[in-house]
Amino acid sequence: MRLLSSSVSITRYKVKGKIQDPLINTIMEGLNKNSIIEIDNEPMEKTSGWTSFDNPYLPDFGTSSCVIGAHFVFSLRIDKKNVPSKIIKKYYTIEVAKKLAESGREHLSRNEKKDIKEHVTNALILRIPATPNIYDIIWNYEGSSLWFFSNQKAANEDLETLFSKSFGLTLIRLFPYTMANLASDLTDKERDLLSTISRTKFMD
Repeated sequence: MRLLSSSVSITRYKVKGKIQDPLINTIMEGLNKNSIIEIDNEPMEKTSGWTSFDNPYLPDFGTSSCVIGAHFVFSLRIDKKNVPSKIIKKYYTIEVAKKLAESGREHLSRNEKKDIKEHVTNALILRIPATPNIYDIIWNYEGSSLWFFSNQKAANEDLETLFSKSFGLTLIRLFPYTMANLASDLTDKERDLLSTISRTKFMD
């Protein structure tokens, strides 16, 4: 989801850990090393990586500044290829028929069918472009806080994994329990009590 959309969903995070100095150079290195790669001509179904906020389809952190005051503004891009199962079935059936005709047999082994299906799937994946999904990020590195413009479970999981890989930092998702647990004025007894609290379901 884009920052400048008419409606947005936001997940708030606490950033745990410390960046090596020089801070900006270290963050830029992490962005560049894990920037999005194109998979349009690759037999891959999914990839995720960082991209620039200004030009998410041509990521170039060298020419696109993502530093605004005490904030980094950039995006997570997740590219996926989805081949409908009916299309896979169509070409799989055609290839099986060809194989049977060439071999003069009436049946193929399980492994042969598996190999044909994998070949057909990979060939179709190579032929279709990936669909890009872009999610903007605002990271206040001085305040150790981050806003991620999505509430989708898969997108949040990709963000948390890639963030740790890129910067060696941990993202703690903020919701009532984690916010209470991060409060510095809680006693040990209060923290123990907090861990026993369960969710309350509100019914109409």
